Amino acid sequence: MSQKNKKRILLKLSGEILSGNHVYGIDPKIAQQLAKEVAALKKLDLDIGIVLGAGNIFRGRDASEKGMDRVTADYIGMVGTVINSVTLQDSLEQLGLETRTLSGIDIPKIAEPYIRRRAIRHLEKGRIVIIAGGTGNPFFSTDSAAALRSIELDCSLLVKATKVDGVYESDPIKNPEAKKYTNISFSEVLEKELAIMDLTAITLCKENNMPILVLDITKEGNLYNALSNNDIGTMIS
Repeated sequence: MSQKNKKRILLKLSGEILSGNHVYGIDPKIAQQLAKEVAALKKLDLDIGIVLGAGNIFRGRDASEKGMDRVTADYIGMVGTVINSVTLQDSLEQLGLETRTLSGIDIPKIAEPYIRRRAIRHLEKGRIVIIAGGTGNPFFSTDSAAALRSIELDCSLLVKATKVDGVYESDPIKNPEAKKYTNISFSEVLEKELAIMDLTAITLCKENNMPILVLDITKEGNLYNALSNNDIGTMIS
């Protein structure tokens, strides 16, 4: 079994964050702000892998529920992750950070193919690695892709960066008095069906001892502070 790299993390970013105040699309200012949050982590001497969702562009499951073929819809969503990934790559490179986008689906004009050893080599050279295309297969979410890649790349932590500041016992928008967890086990997340990530992603992480830190990345400095051993977000382990 591979040894986990204590200085390597996988950051999962939801696509919706990139749309800013809009329902769909990409707000370049948000992409630039996300790049700054990621850039700050380099002060901690971390290897950084990133997986992005595509909810700001297309949701395969929603489209399939409205009659589109599920496989076709999922592949469209995978292309959406490539769009988001290349956008973030550009923002990171504008900050002088060497970045590579690797894709689980073949788009050779704009992204390298995802090969595990190649991705690890880029990380070892200090490059930020963005992994697009989900798992490369339909019926799997980008959360599942993030779980898979974090395990494949020997990361020590999967960071689920969202608009919510942790895991709650129920929807905090519908229930303002909902309890927030500081720490919670994988078993409890599964038992209570807490919808922070899908079942496949949680199960993958549970079976491979991959801890998940859930935090709000829209708050400036939150990501850096959380990884500087501050008590921010919720740790699932």
